[in-house]
Parts: sequence; structure tokens; C-alpha cells
Amino acid sequence: MDIITIIKKELKRLEESNTCKHETPLQSPQGGVVKVKGKDVVMLASNNYLGLSDHPAIKKAAIEGIKKYGYGIASVRFICGTQDIHLQLENKISKFVGTEDTILFSSCFAANEGFFASLTNEKLGFENYKDVLYSDKLNHASIIDGQRLCKSETTDKKIYNHADMTELERLLEEDKNKDYRFKMIVTDGVFSMEGNLAPLDKIVELGKKYNTLVFVDDSHAIGVSGKTGRGTPEAKGVFGKIDVLTGTLGKAMGGAAGGYISGKKELITYLRQKSRPYTFSNSLPPAIIYGAMAAFDLLTKDHSIVQHLHDNTKYFRKEIKALGFTILEGDHPIVPIMLGEASVAQDMSAALLKAGVYIKGLWFPVVPKGEARLRTQISAALTKKDIDHALDAFEKVGKRMKVI
Repeated sequence: MDIITIIKKELKRLEESNTCKHETPLQSPQGGVVKVKGKDVVMLASNNYLGLSDHPAIKKAAIEGIKKYGYGIASVRFICGTQDIHLQLENKISKFVGTEDTILFSSCFAANEGFFASLTNEKLGFENYKDVLYSDKLNHASIIDGQRLCKSETTDKKIYNHADMTELERLLEEDKNKDYRFKMIVTDGVFSMEGNLAPLDKIVELGKKYNTLVFVDDSHAIGVSGKTGRGTPEAKGVFGKIDVLTGTLGKAMGGAAGGYISGKKELITYLRQKSRPYTFSNSLPPAIIYGAMAAFDLLTKDHSIVQHLHDNTKYFRKEIKALGFTILEGDHPIVPIMLGEASVAQDMSAALLKAGVYIKGLWFPVVPKGEARLRTQISAALTKKDIDHALDAFEKVGKRMKVI
């Protein structure tokens, strides 16, 4: 049987099981309102949390980057792909997240894939060694894939139930006398399917108690969580106390592309030598570097954008509950609306698009069976009028489908 025949059969199975994902093309910039099939609809499915992807200051900066440094770099960092602006952005990120140094990647997915193996698969002066990773059950796919690159003979991987600090401490206690070279607690800062924040205050305490590094992927929190948008560490009162922070420039911070790892200077210097996605991938282009720097500058000077996002989130969470929908509680702009069955989420997403709201359903295997949902993502780009229009559509569609 040839490969295309096999793929066709699998696509048919995915269609029948409601797990096949279809893309809906936009005909406009990413914003609070977007154009789909010639119609303006309220966007509630974007990672554009701060509304910066189409912000005048970000666009102006990106254009300036192209004018001064060109369209692309055409090289990896260590050959001739490092411009002074790459170092400037790395410095800005370090200051913003409270670390000593930062290394840029093409995405946070690449950063996470490039982190774990570059440490666990290297001897670092040890002939016989074993490392251990304690990973939250709901960690992002990029963390999971990054850990898959770690050799089983040198790395133990232990999964703890989602945000379960009792189980995490039990695992740490069981291993406290084992001769591991190093130990690391690995978690998302914000879990993208749930919209909840990791208990980083407690994780930092456990890390200190059991001499264990703490790794946090803060992609859905940078620019979003905390009073000034400095992420989950700020929101949980442990700013500057995380050993390794990864994040993205492709969500709140301009929404283009790029990721980073931040931490101790020695660690970052080591990763520049050993992290393969960094060493063998092209540098980020000037437009993205300039746009991202403008985003960090904007947030450093003006906290009102973050506050507007928080106000929008609070308002939407309050009103969607008042309509009778069941949501996962929290204060993050990710607001999961729980529907149960995949077919309901799929049908409601389609009905809402017709009613003027762009939102996507999530179902197994992205989330557990029986926990299908619509993942609402609130943005500072939304006006109160936009949110009220969306709420009105939710009420009409929800009643028509007998969800509320």
C-alpha cells in the first residue's frame, strides 16, 4: 500500500471522529475584529492578547527594521547572522523577565526542543550519570517533544498530575537520596487549554527545598499575566526566582514569530554552543527584531494596555457566566467554555461564526474525551461593543442549541 492511500484512510478516520482540523483563512490583519469571507467578525480565538500584531507603533518599527537592516539575515547566528539588534533584543528580554541573559530562537517550540537534550545528552565532565525531569501532565507539546529528545539511558522522566504539588513533592522526596546529576521541575506558566496559572510560588519553594532547577514555559503569560505583564512569575510573586524561562514573541509581544530562553549567563552562553535549533537555524529577520523591541518598550513605558486586557477579561468572564455557560475559573484571558461533546463544540463554533464571532472548538485528542470546549481568548484590541456583540451571539446560539 502506498503512503498516499494510507494517508487518505487516516484522513477519513479523522473526519469521522471529529478530530480533523480545518483552517479558516482571514482576509484582514489580526485584530479585535477580522474579515472572514468578506464579513467582519469579532475575533475570540487569537493569541494577540495585547492587540499589538496590528499596532501602529509595532508596524512602524518593523518597517524601520527592513529599511535599516534589510529583509532577511541569510545566515545562522555563529557565521554572520548576528546583528547588533539581536543582542539588543536579548538584553531587553532579560531585563523585562528578570534574568541575566537571553538567547533567541525561531520559535518557543524550537527553544523548548533545543533546551533539554543540550543538557541531558551531554556528559559535562561526567562519564556515568543520570538526570531527572519532573513534568506537569498538561505541559505543552513542545516541552513533551523536547523531552523526547533526551536519551532514556541518561534521563528519567516523571509526570506529576496537573498542578498537584502534593504528588510533585512525593516524587521529589522519593528521589532526594538518589545520585542524580541534576533534577529539574518543568511546567508551563499558563496552560493553554485550561487558562490556569501554575502554582509557581509553591514550585519555587519545592525547588529550593530539594535543590531542583525550575523550568517555566511562559508563552501564554509574557505580556499578559502580572500587573505589568511580566508573566506568571510576577503574578505569583516569584519574579526573578525562576532558573530557566522560555517564551514566545509570537503571541502577546507582537504576534509575529520567535522564541527565547532566559536564565543565568553561563547557561545561555553554553546553549549558544550546544543548542542545535539555535546553531543550525537562520536568525530572526530585522522586521521581527524591531517589532518585538517596540513591543517590549511599549509595555515597559505603558502598563495601561495590560490593565485594559485584564479589565476586558474580567468583564467577559463575569458576563458569559451570567448567561449560564460553564467556564473554567481563573483570571487569564484564555476562557474555556465547557460543552462536553466534540460535535457540540464543532457545531457551536460554526454557528457563532455565522453570527459574527470567530472562535474555535477543542476536543479529543487536544483535550480529554468528554471535555470538549470553545477556547475563548480575550484581547486588549476588543472594545466593550465588540465583547457585547460576542456575548449577544453566544446567548442566541447557546439558547438555540439548548446549551443554556
